[in-house]
Amino acid sequence: MKKLRIAWGITGAGHYLRESYAVMGELKRDGHSVTTFVSRAGEEVSRMYGLFDDLKVISDGTYLNEIFLDSAQGASFPKIGRFNLKRYDLFVLSPATSNTVAKIVFGIADTLVTNCAAQAMKSDVPCFIVPVDQESDVVSELPYTIDRAKCQNCADCPPRAACPNEAIHGQIDLLKCQGCGSCVELCQHEAISGGDPVPLTIRSVDARNTRMLAEMEHVQVMNRPKLLLEAIRRF
Repeated sequence: MKKLRIAWGITGAGHYLRESYAVMGELKRDGHSVTTFVSRAGEEVSRMYGLFDDLKVISDGTYLNEIFLDSAQGASFPKIGRFNLKRYDLFVLSPATSNTVAKIVFGIADTLVTNCAAQAMKSDVPCFIVPVDQESDVVSELPYTIDRAKCQNCADCPPRAACPNEAIHGQIDLLKCQGCGSCVELCQHEAISGGDPVPLTIRSVDARNTRMLAEMEHVQVMNRPKLLLEAIRRF
């Protein structure tokens, strides 16, 4: 099997996020190089779900195995030039939010990940993309939350006292939460949970944009991240 140089984009969708990280890990174990490009929202959401530290294993910092954050790349995104230099064999975007899909379809490249997509297409680099909003309704996964009906507003709140990021103050500040989950077992009233399923209705505009994305040159749209593993192993 050919060892590929893969550029992987992550955006701010909770849906398909764990599955995408799992596929990235499998590809790393297969011996492929994986450079991860993370949007600002992708960074925030990955932390909320307790997945961000996994990136340091998948993309260990060696050449073509780096992590590039939108928040640290400036306005010109200099690392995008690697696509023009043919440093990557493949660009994968999973999960892709409806916002990111819409920008790609209408030629807007104002973030790290949308710039990756634009430059990959301009450089004839194949793009495998998994949009979260396709033809059917989906069930997504919530980050950690507090059920107000169960919370007793304890003056001595063990989850609040133990939170390493000081993210709990009557509610969970998801921009501080790192998704460790230690608060769940510490709440004696079982008021904190994470990973609860929530149904989402796909808007017709988002389904339309996904269809338009599938018609773009060099793009292959896939329904699930697990299909990426099969396609890349056949690449």
